[in-house]
Amino acid sequence: MKEKKPRGELTTQEAFLLNHRRHKHKILLLRTALLIFFLCIWELCARSGIIDSFFFSSPSMVVQCCIKMTADGTLFTNIGITLAETLISFFLVIAIGILSATLLWYCKSASEVLEPYLVILNSLPKSALAPLFIVWLGTGMKTIIVAGISVAVFGCIISIYTSFLQVDPEEMKLIYTLGGKKSDVFLKVVFPSSIPTILSTMKVNIGLALVGVIIGEFLAARRGLGYLIIYGSQVFQLNMVITSILILCLIAVLLYQGIRQLEKHYERKL
Repeated sequence: MKEKKPRGELTTQEAFLLNHRRHKHKILLLRTALLIFFLCIWELCARSGIIDSFFFSSPSMVVQCCIKMTADGTLFTNIGITLAETLISFFLVIAIGILSATLLWYCKSASEVLEPYLVILNSLPKSALAPLFIVWLGTGMKTIIVAGISVAVFGCIISIYTSFLQVDPEEMKLIYTLGGKKSDVFLKVVFPSSIPTILSTMKVNIGLALVGVIIGEFLAARRGLGYLIIYGSQVFQLNMVITSILILCLIAVLLYQGIRQLEKHYERKL
């Protein structure tokens, strides 16, 4: 007969889960407290004259700038443009990365020839390419999306291809032993085993795509948060500059958390 635990006493698993939840809540509380502390110090320094609010702004001035830009419709329009360009760049990076890594895996000789070039292109400062994109493609969304792709795509290809190569060879040998073809090995072993790496790469690439889009908007845009940063610095509307930067930080966090939730959903399904 199964022995019942005393009322009010937690099992080892329940105690572990409770401690884990408490730890997560503690971390969230500390993060929130740190952010509030930073905002309070920033506001106090601006109000007391320790820092010049003209150059460094303040939380209250940022809120006022947000309200003003929301009222005239510029805030959400520019956020939407930057977000759309980032998401298009991100999905194209992932598609190109998976397709290119697959082709390199299927053709070993091609990977041996192209791998050093991928490393060189990945190491190249992408801001140096932006003026060329403007000359080749003109100004506009197309140039900005290409700039966003260029920042992330080569690293994405290298990461996914490296993951393909690290699959357990015994599993691959088993598929061949059972009469499978190379396509069967890829679809049943290589690609499924690399999904965690692909998701991790996506978390990195969503931020890189945003960086590339902002670089493109600095040089070739008339709308978007990158354009607002450049325009605000040129006319000394530094509240607009800092507001745009803070919004970019918020967008980066939300995009990262979106990929993180996708990763958690995949882990729960395993």
